[in-house]
Amino acid sequence: MKKNFTSWPRSLATLGLAGLITITLPAWAQLRIGNPTGITGSVAAGVKENIDGARLYFDAVNARGGVNGQKIELVSVDDKFDPKVTVEVSRQLITEQKVLALFLNRGTPHSQALLPMLAEFKVPLVGPSTGAMVLHEPVNPWVFNVRATYQREAAKAIEHLASIGITRIALLETDDSFGADSAAGALKGFATVKQTPVLQEKFPRDKPDFTELAARVAKSNAQAVMVIGSAGNAANGMKAIRAAGSRAQLVTLSNNASDGFIKLLGEHARGVIVTQVFPNERSVAYPLIKEAQDLAKAKGLEGVSPAMMEGFAAAKVMAEGLRRAGPNPTPVALRDALEGMRNYDIGGLQINYSATDHTGLDFSDLSIVNANGKFMR
Repeated sequence: MKKNFTSWPRSLATLGLAGLITITLPAWAQLRIGNPTGITGSVAAGVKENIDGARLYFDAVNARGGVNGQKIELVSVDDKFDPKVTVEVSRQLITEQKVLALFLNRGTPHSQALLPMLAEFKVPLVGPSTGAMVLHEPVNPWVFNVRATYQREAAKAIEHLASIGITRIALLETDDSFGADSAAGALKGFATVKQTPVLQEKFPRDKPDFTELAARVAKSNAQAVMVIGSAGNAANGMKAIRAAGSRAQLVTLSNNASDGFIKLLGEHARGVIVTQVFPNERSVAYPLIKEAQDLAKAKGLEGVSPAMMEGFAAAKVMAEGLRRAGPNPTPVALRDALEGMRNYDIGGLQINYSATDHTGLDFSDLSIVNANGKFMR
């Protein structure tokens, strides 16, 4: 006798009823979430902190019994920060691991490469760790962002530099869709303050040599340099700029807002401006920050970094979406639950999605690395 009890809880599958009935559970009964991201490669330091932040929240939820009686399983897989590999491992996560959603992947070209697959399998992507405008406009029905755009960050940084009297700004960008998108935001900032970059150059995404480019920066007498690139490349570029004799103010975007990036910079970290898309990780006036700090302390951690906060916030949104999707969620039910999310308070910040807006948050700020290697606002 075979029956299909799709409304029964998963625990019945282990009650020793074999021989009496066979219970066929939904394909996505387990709350398994796929995380294809650059665990190795030039973004590894920040990615580790993203994952640590997400696990910090998921572990706390699971310790309380999970969501609708089920525990969340985060399956992190290394895509080596290669868009082709991102697609390969994501297909496996969807077709073999039967994940409910993809989550917190790193990289603009990587996210773009996933878009056809999301539509093909009708699986949502939640909290991609990129601020690419292409993921915001036009609205993709399967992508739910939990952070502001790179364009907003870049424009704000240029406007800040101009406000303190800096008029000679160089712009260095990685030669990929992330670099082009972020540079477009920077150019909007230049237009707002009626300036143009004294130097604008691209560098290869893979293993760039900054020696010649750094010399050109020094020759330009730039007062500030915005470096748009992955953590490893941005750090190497900034070191080369210093080695070339330039003392320009160095600026980069929130993709490098991690303790790992500061370590990569070493002695050159002090004074670097890094844009941020979440509140100060020490500002416990925000319930979001206090919650993360308390959970980190309970685990024996010293604190949380901006990159950890990005993962933590994305995990809160994912868990709430799963809760709203019901006891036996499907990817489509999760998508619908997320799109119906209005004024959801994650701790001093509100998430809002609709059929015409999947941005989620629009918070943007600036920080500077102090002498102790910490981000200061």
